[in-house]
Amino acid sequence: MRNGLYGLVVCGGQSSRMGTDKSEIVYYQKPQREHVSEMLENFCEKVFISCNGKQASRISNSNSLLTDLPEFSNIGPMAALLTANAVFPENDFVVLACDYPFIDIKDLESFLQAIHKESFAAAFYNEKHAVYEPLIAWYSKEALHEIQHYFHNKQFSLQRFLKETHAQQFKPVNDNNLKSVDTPEDAINAKLIISNKNNF
Repeated sequence: MRNGLYGLVVCGGQSSRMGTDKSEIVYYQKPQREHVSEMLENFCEKVFISCNGKQASRISNSNSLLTDLPEFSNIGPMAALLTANAVFPENDFVVLACDYPFIDIKDLESFLQAIHKESFAAAFYNEKHAVYEPLIAWYSKEALHEIQHYFHNKQFSLQRFLKETHAQQFKPVNDNNLKSVDTPEDAINAKLIISNKNNF
């Protein structure tokens, strides 16, 4: 565990393609937001569930909620990080969205161990598509402060931020784990894959 490291489970977004809240889908016998939270608890001093106002009313454990601040509404996932930094400006955050059900505790452990001491930010990197995964990432408090400048300049892309700041790239052993599950069909297939894997 890194001192001062907080975890952020990102549930935000409209889930328009999925048609239902992705954080409530059950892959591992509990809502995905709870599964992700429990994984992060192995590495973080505290873990918070990031959500929008509509989702907050459906989540029972209000003590762990970080609801997007109104001034950051409608800017996408950057809102989660800006809110986290506004509330906890002295903490680094490791972030994992609920869209990635194949990411497991071994992936997280390998990732956190690989982060260089001098790194500003680090994220899983999808070599197949040559893109960062901004919501499977670690952001230092300094990086989060810099993201505020991007926001004030009306630049809301975390992908752009990671590219321009030359964030450390982490390439997992199994890049299939980077698959984002965004549609009902994808969710059904993911459940089958996870169920079959757990039966072996």
